[in-house]
Amino acid sequence: MSELLQHPFSLKTRHVRRSALIPVLALGLVVGTTACQAPQTTAEAPQGDDVVSAPIGDQTIVEGGDLVMALSAEPDRLDPTTSSSLYTRYVMQTMCQKLYDIDANGEIVPQLATDLPEVSEDGLTVSIPVRDDAVFADGTPFNAEAVAQTIDRGLNLEGSSRKSELGPIESITAVDATTVEVTYAEPFAPLTAALADRAGMILSPAALAANGEAFGDSPVCVGPFKFVERVPQTSITVERDPLYYDAENVHLDTITYRIITDSNIRAANLRSGDVQVADTISTQDVDELMNEDGIGILQGPSLGYQGITVNVGNTDGVGAPPGVIDTPIATDPTIRRALSMSIDRESLVQSVFGGYNQTACSPISPASPFSSDASEACPEYDPEAAMALLEEAGVEMPYKIQMQVSNNPDTIRFAQALQASVTEGGFEIEILPVEYSTLLDVQDRGDYEILQLGWSGRVDPHGNMYNFLSTGGGANYSGYSNPEVDELLTQAAQSNDIEERSELYGQAVTQVQEDNPIIYLYRVRSLTGHSTDIAGVETFADGVVHLSNAAFVEAE
Repeated sequence: MSELLQHPFSLKTRHVRRSALIPVLALGLVVGTTACQAPQTTAEAPQGDDVVSAPIGDQTIVEGGDLVMALSAEPDRLDPTTSSSLYTRYVMQTMCQKLYDIDANGEIVPQLATDLPEVSEDGLTVSIPVRDDAVFADGTPFNAEAVAQTIDRGLNLEGSSRKSELGPIESITAVDATTVEVTYAEPFAPLTAALADRAGMILSPAALAANGEAFGDSPVCVGPFKFVERVPQTSITVERDPLYYDAENVHLDTITYRIITDSNIRAANLRSGDVQVADTISTQDVDELMNEDGIGILQGPSLGYQGITVNVGNTDGVGAPPGVIDTPIATDPTIRRALSMSIDRESLVQSVFGGYNQTACSPISPASPFSSDASEACPEYDPEAAMALLEEAGVEMPYKIQMQVSNNPDTIRFAQALQASVTEGGFEIEILPVEYSTLLDVQDRGDYEILQLGWSGRVDPHGNMYNFLSTGGGANYSGYSNPEVDELLTQAAQSNDIEERSELYGQAVTQVQEDNPIIYLYRVRSLTGHSTDIAGVETFADGVVHLSNAAFVEAE
């Protein structure tokens, strides 16, 4: 969720034999030199350098202990195949390792795989080497067959959010215990990036056989920690897994994720020492916390966005064929365009977030190698023209809409500022705050007019676009369907040429800005607070806070 950054992060190139598709996924992310096109400009990221880790270094580790992390929202079900919550990724990161991960530089690196995939010359056969020294938390051996079963579940489980992330797979085969072969109908460049997220979290075959669709009630994977219990709306606890292949580098006994939705209370608990790590520090609190003894702040760029999703056709639930919603904002893109033109993104970001966050008009960060002039273009802020569009559409003004938002102070503060901003364009927004987990259900069911939520971002644009914007996509909560966008996104996924992919994604963004099923607003700057008696905490560009190798350390 970053736009222009003072300090770039990069995806470094790795060499892999016969890797026709892989270099696209291992390229340096460079900071763009232009912001959104006139008349809006992008605020430069303020307040110091990026700090994405609190390294242990030569500090003395105090083995054991229970680390408590304050989560700003409750995770959804702990099932990587169906989950759609960033906060679930926080928890799963400690329990469910992936075939690949990204590091502090945004580089894709092996985790349960032993190297990046090898891809045939025609791009249709992908070979993935996997570890031979890992065991699931229930004692089941980790092997290629387990990998194949997990990927197959991502493709075929009803309600899977991973299917469109994995592309047009024809077959998945465990060639031997340590080699998985994936065969495609068409080349699919984003696979490695997909396997660096939830699609690559490998699940215990024994647990799947025992629990089936209830896997998320007691998840079992390979990881430094294993699931203990969940107290709904209160906490989730994991404990050190002695079967983990690198257990000697795991220092904590347990991690408790405590749900604290109010940013003021999270900050107070961090100050008191009741929690040692807190995500999503409010931009209103961060400057003061930076100056307090015993507290450190991690801050850095991320690749996602915050936006308004408009329900244009989600009548039967996400992934179902789009239906007809007989309201002006759902049926007439002119009204949605007028709403976008009524939003003064720059003023909102500056006034509500003190310049910490940056404006966004697209799902592609300017820091991405796939960025282009088209993907960085912003709709003009022009409330008079917006009102003229509403008059042209023949709707009564002010045009009234209901916007559902997550019930936390920062989100409501932004929603209220947005509410005030769009009045000049002829809109009247009614804000309906709901709990975060409820809001996830609401967007799945399509039980909303518009809602404000975000996406934490992926290193490949496919992960920020296809699932949300393609017809029937696993995260197409708006029910949007445009054959031209479908074709552009499909062509981009099949190409191994950066310039070609950038051009195709830019064309898709241009069309999406005409249709506005999602109105992109801003990118957050990741702000994570931690006690200085904890080290080894990291937060990367994918928005996830990493605690797997964290430890208590002796005071200096």
